[in-house]
Formats: sequence, structure tokens, C-alpha cells
Amino acid sequence: MKTPMNPAQPVPTLDIQGLRVTLPGTARPVLDGVDLSVGAGETVALVGESGSGKSLTSRSALRLLPPGAVVEGAVRVAGEDVLTMDADRLRTVRAGSAAMVFQDPRAAVNPLRRIGDFLTESVTLTGSTRRADATARAVELLRAVGLDDSVLRKYPGQVSGGMLQRVVIAAALMGDPALLLADEPTTALDVTSQAEVIALLAALRERFGTGMLFVTHDLDLAAAISDRVYVMYAGRIVETGPAEVLFARPRHPYTAALLASTPRMEGPRGRLAAIEGQPPDLREPLHGCAFATRCPLATEVCDQRAPLPAAAPDRPGHRAACHHSDLLEGSAVDA
Repeated sequence: MKTPMNPAQPVPTLDIQGLRVTLPGTARPVLDGVDLSVGAGETVALVGESGSGKSLTSRSALRLLPPGAVVEGAVRVAGEDVLTMDADRLRTVRAGSAAMVFQDPRAAVNPLRRIGDFLTESVTLTGSTRRADATARAVELLRAVGLDDSVLRKYPGQVSGGMLQRVVIAAALMGDPALLLADEPTTALDVTSQAEVIALLAALRERFGTGMLFVTHDLDLAAAISDRVYVMYAGRIVETGPAEVLFARPRHPYTAALLASTPRMEGPRGRLAAIEGQPPDLREPLHGCAFATRCPLATEVCDQRAPLPAAAPDRPGHRAACHHSDLLEGSAVDA
């Protein structure tokens, strides 16, 4: 059942409630009751292993769902449910209210068209902006991301990967979106370019007040850029809380295991810790905790009953879905 918005509270930039997505041929939902929110001007990180459902969660904000998907729940962008709106309104949301930056910038552009056309077409085709105004806006945003207007006349193959990712970020901001969805935007870049893009995204959030959902498997990146973090495993949110607190005092064994397996320069020598086993198969139903077969704390109840999210005793904003989260309370992980 969809929960009505409370008019007394500020409307989140993104508000996902009870999102469940089932695909043909699967025995369980790919996304199973996801609750997630992003406030205005807030950066929220969504972290987890590959295949956990992070990208699908972010793409649901634009209703970019696989063919044949059966969807339940609500996905509201600036208060409007994108799952129920008609095609014309959805097109307007995609051109203005929300925008996405994908992993590989070269996959997001047409190599045979100039960058200037790529930047301006989304707002000119909808008729919301004249071409001259769109070009002026493109120049403003290129300067905001550290590029000059000479880029407008170039083709994608004439600029570096780092420069092209800056172009894609500028394109995402063309419609003045309230929500920016960044789907592992640094994966295809070298380390130096990664750091530049992260700093750029943080600066743009401060300048334009855009809410951002930052999808990543890199916990250090999440810690560097986010205000709050959601940890996802097998299509479920297993832990959420303020970034600093969650990484220092995890309350779910999966979060703790991810942190322990993250390489660090100051860490002990030797082989990195690893999470044994594999995530659950989508062809098999789940009856209890999805992490139970890989968890050192698992007991019989974990196999029988899925845990509900519960808050830490002194931190209501820090929640974990684990039957044994209290066993981790007070632990510290060097994040």
C-alpha cells in the first residue's frame, strides 16, 4: 500500500516506498520492498556488490525498467509518482526534473554528432527553450564543469574520457533537474579523473542545490561524497544511516564485511578479507535473510524469517535489517 505524502514535511527530491520489481523467469523480486529518499541538496550513496539492484533502483526514478517488469510501490520525483504518470508527463520529468549520468560517457553520446548538439537537444526538442538560450545555457554549464565553449564544436572522439564525463554531467544539468542520478559515473575513468569528477559533483551540488543519488560499489567514494548511505544486498536495503556513523559503526554483517574487504594504504599486509560464497540466485525463492548463507552471525531464525529494519538504540536515523545487529553495536571499523 502506498503511503500518502505528509504536507507538513518538505517534499523529498526522490522518495521510493515499497518498490518491488519482478522480472519474467525469476522466483523472487529483483527489488524487494525498497524504501529510499533523497532530500533537496542532499547526496545519498547507494552501495553494494554488482548485481545487488543498485542501478535498477536508480533507473526506476526515470521509469527505465526492463521489458516485462511487474512493478509495485511508489517512486516519487519532486512529489510526483513516475510509475503512474502518462507518457507526456514522464517525458517532461526526464527532460527537466530528473537526469542521469551513466557509467560510460562514450555510451551516452552519438560519436557522429557535435557535443553542442548533444548538450542542447534535450531542451530544444521539448520546445521548452529556444536554441540561442539553450546554447547560452550549455556554455554556462561547460564553464561550471571546467570546460570552455570550444568543446561545443568538437566531436566526442576529440576529447578525453574525463572531459567527456564532464560534458555528460553538464548535459544532465541542462534542464535544471531537482534530482541527479549518478550511476557509477567514475568507473570508466582513471584515478585522477575519478577524483576530479567527484570534486566536481560535490561542487555542483553546492552551487545548484541538486539532490543526488550516487550509485557505487566503492565505499571510499561513498564516504567522500555522501551525506547518507543505503547498503543494498540481493534487492533489499539492509542498512541505512549517516555516512560517517554507518562506516564507523556498521550494524549489519554485510556492511562490516564490505568495509573489511576494502583495500587501504594503511591497512595490514597480506590477503584482503573476502566475503565467502555467492549472492542468492534469482531462480531460487528466499524465505529468510538473503545474507544468511554468507553471514558468520547467522542462526536458525535467519534462515526462517526475513529481518525487519530496526534503529540503533541511540541513533534513530541508523537502521539495519538484521536479527543480530546488536552483536555489532559498539564495534568500530576504520572507514
